[in-house]
Amino acid sequence: MPAADTSALALAGQLRALGDDALIELLAAREIRETGIRDFFDLADALLDPESIQRALAHLDRPTLATLADLGEHGPASDPDPAHLDAALKLALVTESDGVFTVPASVAERLRQWPTEGLPSLDELTSVPPPPAIAPVSRVDARFTDTVASERAFGTTTSVAELVTALQHETARELARGGVALPDSKRLSAAMGVELDAVPSLLEIASRANLTARQDGRWMPTAAATEWLLLSAPERWARLAESWMDALPADIRGLLALGSHASWGERLDDYTNWLYPAGGDWMRERIATYTRDAELLGITADSVPSTPGSALLAGGPAPAAEAMAQLFPAEVHTVYVQHDLSIVSPGPLAAGLDSRLRAIADVEGRGLATTYRVSPASLYRAMATGETASSVRQFLSEISSTGIPQPLDYLLNEAAARYGLVRVGAIDGGRAYVRSTDDTLLRTLLVDQDVAALGLTRAGDRLLSRFDYELVFWSLAEARYPVVAEDSAGRVVVLARRQASRAAPSTAHSPAVSLIEKLRLGSSSDPEVTGQAWLSRQLDVAIRAKLGLTVTVTLPDGSSMDYQLEPTSVAGGRLRARDRKSDIERTLPLSSIVAVGPAL
Repeated sequence: MPAADTSALALAGQLRALGDDALIELLAAREIRETGIRDFFDLADALLDPESIQRALAHLDRPTLATLADLGEHGPASDPDPAHLDAALKLALVTESDGVFTVPASVAERLRQWPTEGLPSLDELTSVPPPPAIAPVSRVDARFTDTVASERAFGTTTSVAELVTALQHETARELARGGVALPDSKRLSAAMGVELDAVPSLLEIASRANLTARQDGRWMPTAAATEWLLLSAPERWARLAESWMDALPADIRGLLALGSHASWGERLDDYTNWLYPAGGDWMRERIATYTRDAELLGITADSVPSTPGSALLAGGPAPAAEAMAQLFPAEVHTVYVQHDLSIVSPGPLAAGLDSRLRAIADVEGRGLATTYRVSPASLYRAMATGETASSVRQFLSEISSTGIPQPLDYLLNEAAARYGLVRVGAIDGGRAYVRSTDDTLLRTLLVDQDVAALGLTRAGDRLLSRFDYELVFWSLAEARYPVVAEDSAGRVVVLARRQASRAAPSTAHSPAVSLIEKLRLGSSSDPEVTGQAWLSRQLDVAIRAKLGLTVTVTLPDGSSMDYQLEPTSVAGGRLRARDRKSDIERTLPLSSIVAVGPAL
């Protein structure tokens, strides 16, 4: 009990000296909750709880654990390898004062209990060698791996591009309990040409690369997505792969780097279990998340790193993109425009051409050869973003190996003639109105179930909605009406799709910040008040645990003196304590005490 309280005193002092950012990181890493914590002593007690200690030890590698166990067994030291204590210091599993490292008694006792729980002893932590080296991959196997990996990488990159494009047309709703709403999941699944259960993983990959973000309860593309869609396929892949690597925690990155040219299968699992003996399910689950995405991105194939994957781990995204470019199919710059209004690309269309063609036509078939189809609705959608019949005709003429077939020419003229037949604007208060010279079209809008959610009602020669005009405009555009937006003067306005912003999350009202404010003694900005409160708490702990302290007192002549005391009570602004050296009772004014520390 006294040893534990001595540890708590030392740890409380170390915690008090930490900056707010370091404290927030510690509270998150140790999963500390605010309940029951009033000051740094309570926080120290929570951190020294055996269950909390065991959870933290599970996050440490073997060399760090061995160093901790050795310090716990043989006492404080000033010569351990700092690299083996950095993680432990960040988790408050060791204290440091003037270069001397000390393991709290609770931590040392928890490590001593390990052998009874099937975990390694100090001797086993230092003497058990790692499992056999991870087996390298042969050149023959590497060629097979690269083939499989490049196919997966191309497929995932294409699917993410389809995901971003689909969200540009219509955002997706996030459920309160997490996950994308089922109707939107089905829509995105169809757009990407993947199974429904693959949508969350691909959305996570896109989000990690800052291509999509959740805002106001909806998933939508970011501004970075527009730039990404204009990159070549290898460059797109490299951005996704780079974000995967950037997200790797340092410990997992180190593990995977060991196998940059070897299998990540059972031998990696064996090495992980050796390196993190208390890691258990926690470490395996963390690794599984990243290895799953590595497979999707072609960084590995069947747990074996591909040539681009090895380049990524060893040299970063630039050499990885160069390696993947050798494996991806070559891009094409021309298409076949056919009489049935379909457009066929015989290979992956260059990114810039593909992006613009998607604004004009809908994608029907995906893969190395992609099929697009032009329709009145797709042309209306293109014109809503600023295209004209003339600009569409010129673009298709430039990329078509077969010219502009007559049916497509007729369709362009007809779409241009009808475009703008439905007009959306804003009235006072921000509500939207819809007007048209075709009254039959207005009556159709009133009964169209696809736009029923807009709540359109008749008001003379217009329809009114309680929603703002941008939402109404995009809803009608997605419903394939020839709609334009107009200002108060009736001039056509080209609207931009809404994009998510990636603002830094606010921590102003987070539980961690609230707890830190409490730990800093609330609103007190007076250092004397703070110092008195800290001194009183130290003395309270020492009195309850009957601990000896080194008490530094300022004398009348301005000098200071250290006393080895065992405090017995505090009352009336004075400390009563037993002087261990002189074996007498001393009474000292609290105002004269300038420092309190562990007994010598």
